[in-house]
Order: sequence, then C-alpha cells, then structure tokens
Amino acid sequence: MDVKIGAIDTCKPPHTDVGCLPTVNAVTIHNPAVPFNSPESTLGRHLARRLVQVGVTDVFGVPGDFNLTLLDHLIDEPGLNFVGCCNELNAGYAADGYARARGVGACVVTFTVGGLSVLNAIAGAYSENLPLICIVGGPNSNDYGTNRILHHTIGLPDFTQELRCFQTVTCYQAVVNNLEDAHELIDTAISTSLKESKPVYISISCNLPGIPHPTFSREPVPFFISPRLSNKMGLEAAVEAAAEFLNKAVKPVIVGGPKMRVAKACDVFVELADASGYAVAVMPSAKGMVPEHHPHFIGTYWGAVSTAFCAEIVESADAYLFAGPIFNDYSSVGYSLLLKREKAIIVQPDRVTVGNGPTFGCILMKDFLAALGKRLKHNPTAYENYRRIYVPEGHPLKCEPKESLRVNVLFEHIQRMLSGDTAVIAETGDSWFNCQKLKLPKDCGYEFQMQYGSIGWSVGATLGYAQAAKEKRVIAFIGDGSFQVTAQDISTMLQCGQRTIIFLINNGGYTIEVEIHDGPYNVIKNWNYTGLVDAIHNGQGKCWTTKVRCEEELVEAIETATETKKDSLCFIEVIVHKDDTSKELLEWGSRVSAANSRPPNPQ
Repeated sequence: MDVKIGAIDTCKPPHTDVGCLPTVNAVTIHNPAVPFNSPESTLGRHLARRLVQVGVTDVFGVPGDFNLTLLDHLIDEPGLNFVGCCNELNAGYAADGYARARGVGACVVTFTVGGLSVLNAIAGAYSENLPLICIVGGPNSNDYGTNRILHHTIGLPDFTQELRCFQTVTCYQAVVNNLEDAHELIDTAISTSLKESKPVYISISCNLPGIPHPTFSREPVPFFISPRLSNKMGLEAAVEAAAEFLNKAVKPVIVGGPKMRVAKACDVFVELADASGYAVAVMPSAKGMVPEHHPHFIGTYWGAVSTAFCAEIVESADAYLFAGPIFNDYSSVGYSLLLKREKAIIVQPDRVTVGNGPTFGCILMKDFLAALGKRLKHNPTAYENYRRIYVPEGHPLKCEPKESLRVNVLFEHIQRMLSGDTAVIAETGDSWFNCQKLKLPKDCGYEFQMQYGSIGWSVGATLGYAQAAKEKRVIAFIGDGSFQVTAQDISTMLQCGQRTIIFLINNGGYTIEVEIHDGPYNVIKNWNYTGLVDAIHNGQGKCWTTKVRCEEELVEAIETATETKKDSLCFIEVIVHKDDTSKELLEWGSRVSAANSRPPNPQ
C-alpha cells in the first residue's frame, strides 16, 4: 500500500511552542483503507502512526516483558525510532528534553516497576507544562477482574497502584484492556496531552497490540484540536483596563515568564515589546524564550540575584506587566522580591489581573498581548534609565600560568562557544546561576528545569534534546553530584551518535545545597569521571574525554571539541575548588535558607 507520512520538519514547532500541532499538511494519506484482518489493522500500528503524526520520531524506553509485543509494532513503523535507555528515569527525562525541542515527547516502559521508576520524570514534565505521552505495557487483559497476583507488582491482586500514582502527575489516564474502545482511549489521551500541554498515561495490555480490529481498519485521520478562543467582551475590557493602567505610568516595564511557552505567546510578547518601547526582562525560567538581542532587552529579573542593573529598573518601575510568571520560593529568592501587587499586571495563559483587581477570565495570553500592543503609547523611559545607569560588565581576573581554573574564567570561554547552532542545557545547581549570565545569540536554545529542580535531569534531557534537534550541538553543564544520579545514559548518547559537549563541573559535592544548609552529607565520593565515560565508550562510537585543571588546558580542550572532535561526543571534566561558586548562588542560598528555616507560626 502507498501511505506516506509527510516530512516531520514541516510540522516541527520551535522549542518555545510546546504542544503545537502541525499547521501544514504534515500527513498525506494516499490509500486510507487497510483491510480488516490485515497485519496492519492493529492497535500497535495505530499508536505508532499517531505518534508519528503529532511529530514524535523517537520513543525512549526500557524493554520489559509486558511491553515487548508493543515495541515490535513501534519499531516496525518506518517513521519511528526506538531509543533504548539504561533506566526508566532517564527515558522519562529524555522524553522531557525531546518535548522541549520538538513540541511533544514519548516514552515506553513496563508495568509498575517501569512505571513507578519513570514517575519522577513525568512529574517534572507536568510541572514544566510539557506534552509527554507515557506508554506502559500492562497485564494481559484476561487478568483484570481476577484474584491473580502478578510479578512486577507489590504482591496484591490490585492492578491500580501504578494508575493511582500517575493520576496526580498526568492530565489524562487511559487503561486499554479492551479492543472495542482502544481507538477512542488512545486518541483521547494523545489529543488531551497536546491540548493541555501536560503528560498523559496510556496502559496497554500486553496481549492486545498485535490483534487486528475493525476500528483500526482505516488510516488514522490527522488530529484537529479545537482552538481555544478568548471571550471577546472580556478581552476588550481587559485590554482597556490594562492600557489605561500602563499608559498613565511613567516608566513601565514588561517581564516574560515561563508560562509564555504553554500559552504560545513568545512571539506576541516580542511584538508587544516592539510596539511599547518598554524595557524587557525575563524571569530565570523563561530564559531562551525571548531573544536577548532585542534592542530593549535588559536581562534576567531574579530579585537580588538578577543580572546587573535589571532588578533596579524592574523594581523601581511604577508599573510592570508579567507575562506567564511563576512566583515560587526559588524564583522569588526566598520570597524576597521587592514588587507591589498594586503596580503589577499579571497575565496567565487564560487570565489577566490588573493591580489589586479586577481580574478577567477566559482570555488567552496571546490574544491579550496582541491586542494590548495596539493600544499602548510608545514609552522607552525605563530602557533609557537603564542605559543611563548601565556599566559594562568587567572581566574575571587574569589567570596566572597554570593557576587552578576558576568557574568565572570557564564561563567567559563558554560565552565564545555559543551561536545559533548551539543549545545550552543547565543542570540544577550552580550551573543555573552561571548559565543565566550567558548572553544567548540569535536562535541559540536554552533549557533548564527550575520549577521541579530534580538533580540528574540534565543527562536524560540532553539525550532527548539532542535527538530531537540534530541540527544543533548541545552544550550541557552538569555538576558532579547530579551526574552521579543518571550517568549511565552517556551510553545511549554514544549509541545514537550524538555530538554533545558535556562540561562536568567537579567541585566535590552538592554545592547548591552547601549554600542553603551545609553538612557532611553534601560531600560526595569523587569518581574518575573521564575514566567512567571511557569505560562506557568501550571503543564503540565517537567519544573524546579530557580533564581540565587550568585555563591553558581549557582553551586546548575547547579547541579540540569544536574542531578536530566536532563530530564526537566530547566529555570535559572541569576540576575546580569546592568553594568556587557564583556570587549569585551565595546570595540566593542565604535567602532560600532563611525562608526554609522560618519558625512555625504561633498557634
């Protein structure tokens, strides 16, 4: 039969538009009829085709006896590649990273032992509003409703433990143990993930993927997700109130937040900045969503640890619009932001609050920002004030010959590596703060996991992002403590032929936790990290490793990684002093520590 899936490149959304469906003819169906009882009219094939339709070309997972038959059908799909990972947690992290670059990700694990292992990664994707399809190979359909005890369970004749765990970290759960409603459940799950921009859970009984059924006898019709619409009257009222609020301000600013991605409002935010002339900042978790080469960009607003002169402009403004913010204890630096609600317009994906009120619901952020831009007076006062007080950043002290490498010197060299053909992945820890200070060139990708902050996330996320965005060279910054959690999937990167550059920051422990609350538990056993990666390499694939202790060695390592080893996975272990941290982490750690140690309120 002649069935052609259109080029995925035509439907691949930019990394800021998670969950976008193809807006062009991504699927071309030449012969929609599949004869009933054909080997192709099966549940497994339907699921595989659906994944390809929405833009998934790589599925990450770990084989287990309950998902083996399903995996047979997934790998038989010409447009789909199975990437076997070393453990389920990393498979989930890889699907997370893939979703950031491609717009949607998928992973496949086995019942309970696999499902509960991947659960932490799914929770992280939920917190970051990422469409992620978690597929679990479930028990034989005949075992449901019996008193049988199965392996891979806790020894009770109750198969719902895994489902109940996933209910709190997914927006939809489908347990497919009957072919009659399998088509509906699978389609509903995938479309809900795209619509809500959240993970979903699909459990498929292990005996069903290869059985033909009439509901699968035609090619799946491409999804059409009904677009959400703003309430027109509410939109007009919200725009009028916001425009009046901002137009009477003397030095207003706008700040982009992480929920701009799920609201698909990054482009209209930039249009608003162009139209208004306001100074433009981003919250730390929105770095990479707003072009930093914008003429009015002033940096990252992160309270006391903002980039230079940014906090002074934002907090002294008489009006500020926050688009898609998340104000938690980390982003607010221990609840220490000097912001006043009466000065703020808070724009969430479907709601707008002006000052202390009123609030307008059923309004899409992208519609609101687009309409607001047409009503604002051009006012560059805040940016002009920024230009008056701005002093160019200095440079780190010059290293003496063979002097121990300092982290600020490291990142001065990293800055020169960045281009539109690179993407930065920053692990939880001091890399958060050092990478925030990087100035991203046009089209340079940037990702980190601030809301959930799970150490070890970056290894799997780097694997997934690099697999989805093969046109970019990923540069990952991973602390030694985080690397020890998930190091194994360096193996999968090699197997996939990836050419990532990993900077392993070896400072002997959990430095971010040292600055919050120190103790002997923050010191970890030192590994021979390059030796470990060499052992994983084992002569298979392209891999180059080196240790760096001084600036001269760093310069040589970067030159090798970007020239003679540009087609290899490059692992550069950077050995620095245990107390060599950014000044921002020192400030942030003390404030978060104070917030954590608040005494109980009087009863």
